[in-house]
Amino acid sequence: MRRWLALLVAATTSLVLVALLVPMALLIRAVAANGAMERATAAAGSVAVAAGTPDLAVAVEQVARPVTVFLPDGGTLGAPAPRSAAVRLAATGRSVTAEAGGGREVLVSAQSPQGTAVIRVFVSDAELMRGVREAWAALLVLGLALVVLGIVLADRLALAVTRPVDGLARVSHRLAGGDLAARAEPGGPPEVRSVALALNHLAGRIDALLAAERESVADLSHRLRTPLTGLRLDAEALRDPEEAARLQARVDALERAVSAVITEARQRTAGRGSCEAGAVVRERVRFWSVLAEDQGREVAVSLPDGPLPVAVGAEELAAVVDALLGNVFAHTPEGAALSVRLARHPEGALLTVRDAGPGFEPALLERGTSGGGSTGLGLDIVRRTAESSGGRLEVSAAEGGGARVEVVLGAA
Repeated sequence: MRRWLALLVAATTSLVLVALLVPMALLIRAVAANGAMERATAAAGSVAVAAGTPDLAVAVEQVARPVTVFLPDGGTLGAPAPRSAAVRLAATGRSVTAEAGGGREVLVSAQSPQGTAVIRVFVSDAELMRGVREAWAALLVLGLALVVLGIVLADRLALAVTRPVDGLARVSHRLAGGDLAARAEPGGPPEVRSVALALNHLAGRIDALLAAERESVADLSHRLRTPLTGLRLDAEALRDPEEAARLQARVDALERAVSAVITEARQRTAGRGSCEAGAVVRERVRFWSVLAEDQGREVAVSLPDGPLPVAVGAEELAAVVDALLGNVFAHTPEGAALSVRLARHPEGALLTVRDAGPGFEPALLERGTSGGGSTGLGLDIVRRTAESSGGRLEVSAAEGGGARVEVVLGAA
């Protein structure tokens, strides 16, 4: 926009200056030529006064320019000059101005007792243009200075408009990236300030709607807890152990699904955070190690030396680790070993969870796909968390059997 506005001002200023300076330049040339001709006419008039007197020769010598007097008897005084057609016309008693080689000649007729004498004063082209080129150069410099000044002012004006617009664009990108705390600074023309205020109002409204959504999901979860608790008690009260275990497994799956929905909703409404990945992974592995010890599972842990910050909040990363380890415990037989490895990665951090179980299909990555009694929401939460930080989720078969899940987390 700045470039286009500068070009527009330059073109408009140039047209205006051409319309003004060209007539002014022609006027300067005409004024200079008229001045030179008037001086030549005055000189010729001063000589014409002395026509027919003995002082004619003295008058010719006193004029500081080329003067020629054509006498009635055919002789001449002063600078030599040809007797042109214009001279013969002036000899009839008419004062004329005619073009001559290299300039103009002023011819004034003067009556004397001997007849009509013609006084010729020559005006060169250099005298006709004296001071004109300097004036034209000054006009050109003035025109260029005005064009440059107009472009500079237009650029400043465009900057006053484009800078707030660029700020609005940056704020909109931040909002699109999930930074709901981003707000625009109103500035610039009134129209741009109105857009900034409208964008801030929209951001506030979006933030309020997402907060309301989070509260609604949280309220729904509290309402579901009570019937889930009652259903669990009813399942435990069944006399058939197999039927009770089957119902309890269904209740556990339903409870995990509800918790996943709550976690996902809170992740959408919360701003992107950061944490030290090693500390979070170490704490969650320690939590699951108690259950692993009860089931006879061997747990191998590898953590990096030093802090490893990632662009994921501590609660979100803990939910990722819980989802991955929960899948291992839920879908592998007791005694199956597992390993958790956190390492540095060019994009941030790499979290790898491997197990020695039967493995699972990559189709579990699709939201809502179920296999082996799973809701498929656990890996979907992991994938969304990884992508929100700029990373990704990869699932593959481990060497020697089992499953391998790799989660790349973006750097903070």
